[in-house]
Amino acid sequence: MNILLASSEVYPYSKTGGLADMVGALAKTLARTGHEARMVTPLYRGLLEQYPAIRRVDWWMELPLGSKRVQAELYSLEIEKNLTVYFIRQPGFFERSGIYLENNVSYTDNDERFIFFSKCVAHLARYLSWRPDVIHIHDWQTGFVPALIQNQEKNEGWGNPPPTCLTIHNLAYQGVFPASSFGLTNLPLEYNTLDISEYYGRINCLKTGVALADVMTTVSPRYAREILTEEYGCGLDGMLRKRQSRLSGILNGVDYEEWNAMTDPHLRAPYSAEKLSGKKINKAELQTELGLTVSDVPLFGTITRLAEQKGMDIQLAALEEMLNADMQFVLLGSGSPAYEQGYRELSRRFPSKVSVRFGYHEGLSHRIEAGCDFYLMPSRYEPSGLNQMYSLHYGTVPIVRATGGLDDSVVDFMENKTRANGIKFSDYSARALAKGIRKALALYEQPELLRRCRKNGMKTDFSWNRTVGEYLKVYEAAKEV
Repeated sequence: MNILLASSEVYPYSKTGGLADMVGALAKTLARTGHEARMVTPLYRGLLEQYPAIRRVDWWMELPLGSKRVQAELYSLEIEKNLTVYFIRQPGFFERSGIYLENNVSYTDNDERFIFFSKCVAHLARYLSWRPDVIHIHDWQTGFVPALIQNQEKNEGWGNPPPTCLTIHNLAYQGVFPASSFGLTNLPLEYNTLDISEYYGRINCLKTGVALADVMTTVSPRYAREILTEEYGCGLDGMLRKRQSRLSGILNGVDYEEWNAMTDPHLRAPYSAEKLSGKKINKAELQTELGLTVSDVPLFGTITRLAEQKGMDIQLAALEEMLNADMQFVLLGSGSPAYEQGYRELSRRFPSKVSVRFGYHEGLSHRIEAGCDFYLMPSRYEPSGLNQMYSLHYGTVPIVRATGGLDDSVVDFMENKTRANGIKFSDYSARALAKGIRKALALYEQPELLRRCRKNGMKTDFSWNRTVGEYLKVYEAAKEV
């Protein structure tokens, strides 16, 4: 099968979160199981210098964008057999210091940037000599692709276009713009209705995809159920309920070539479920690197966006209470200035127990996963989550709120004592999280039980080889719609 995947982020070329990891890993696994996968993504600043093998393709696009026409070039990189990535080069839109925002402020022309990107995706799907059997689009940045394809089929002579599959990675981010932005699509007004793109007097890119994609997936089974409710539906629950027969929940996988404690180049000492001694060495190395006292105390870690969704408010409050215990905490992340200030203040008051690093550092993220004893993930909601799965594979016991993909991937002692690999709590409160931390401190005092919990996590299979078959079933269903 030929699959064209379209995403605003693809690891390792661009990344702000799990979207990039998922698209890159899924495409690679599809290619290695005998299918041909090609990805489309913007050419962001610095990529040509960082990846000199990227080459310009003899292809030129000049597409309408409202009242003007915008030009773009096409570049490509053949990664391995059956796996190619196409890059859309439009310097005015994509050669910037950020992908979506700068200094925590979204770019004011994100509507133009990603409606244009969606038009490029539809254009390539139609005119490339390589013809996709299905187009797999991701999140709001490609939400108008199904509408563009449908319109070209109905009004512009595109016979038998491929079906579309939309994956919703996070329903809270929908690409909502002023009503005037609809003109950028150059679509007939029939697409600017309450049943498609209109949203409280504005336009909604993700809603458009939900309305018109042939099939949809989310990144965990529980999240697929949650978004049908008013609590988690972010204003689209009604439309999702109408189309729930087209909706599937597939838990994200982990790329074990990138996340493998035995071969990870970012670690001082390799280790495995059978030989855990290297984990202790990595813990001491991490404590030294981050300026903490090197000691045998429980070390907790978090790698996250500093946002309310991630539970930063209850985590700060719980740490205020729990840091009087014999424990340490490390954080890597960036986001809300208020949360950054909160963690900065925490490290000032507990300098021997707390270390924070703002921004993102790939190597340090691996060392935190490997060096910590426990990983905190108290999300208000979490469509899939990847860090809890990285933690499990690295023998770092996750402490998570039972929501979305966290609930699907972590097994608590209260659920199954034999298979337990983590600690879960239900209430969204600092008290519930603090109770989870206290359970972790008690677990740390029982070395054999802790060792069994770690081994359970490290032996849990979240590989993409397990997951890819579920996507292939969805693709086949899309072709039959």
